[in-house]
Order: sequence, then structure tokens, then C-alpha cells
Amino acid sequence: MSDAMHIVLDDTAMAAAGQGNVLASRLIHRAHSEPGWFLYAPACALIEADRARSGTAEHLAALPGITVLDLDLPAVLAVARQETWAAAHCQYAAQPTADRPDGAIVATTAPNRWAGEPVRVLDLAP
Repeated sequence: MSDAMHIVLDDTAMAAAGQGNVLASRLIHRAHSEPGWFLYAPACALIEADRARSGTAEHLAALPGITVLDLDLPAVLAVARQETWAAAHCQYAAQPTADRPDGAIVATTAPNRWAGEPVRVLDLAP
């Protein structure tokens, strides 16, 4: 197990961050100021967050503690097999990789949407 904390923000967490959700704000602060904390914004989820709350994508992409994850070929193939692109890209991003051997946790304000999925969830609901 790695000591690093890798967290993928889903579209609900991104929208909540833009609305002043204290827990989402704390994650963003930690990723910016503490070594070993990493926040990821999958591009497909970023689009859905911006659709829900205009300006979210531009705001989050400008924050230094957040890494926007592009759609590379493996991500495209994973997303193409799923019904919703935002959730599929988040789930793909949370899977273990060479950089994240333990995978990542999906931060969300809608934890029930992840029921039955092979991801760990961090509930940001107030």
C-alpha cells in the first residue's frame, strides 16, 4: 500500500466544489498544499460538471492542485463500453495504474450512483 492519497472527483463532486462544499474545498486545499495528495478531474466528468454548473470546468482546470485527465486510447475504449461517459471515465481513472498502484478513491456527493461498481467511494455529501 502506498502512502499517497489519489482521489478522482466525479461530476457531482466538481459541481459541489463550485458551490462551496466544505469537504470538496478541503480536498482541493490538501492536494495543493500537502505532499502525497493528488486530485484528478477526468475530462468527461468535467464536461458534465460544467453542464450542471456553468464555469466549473474553467475554474477547476485553473486550480494548481487538480490534474485534468485527458481521454487517451485506453480511456476511450473503456468509456465507449459504458452508458454514461462521466461515470465511465471516473471509474476508469480510479483503477490501479503504475502511478497509482492502489488505484484511486472516487469523491462524490451521490454515493449511491457507485453502488455495485468496483471503486472505493468518498462521500462528500453535506
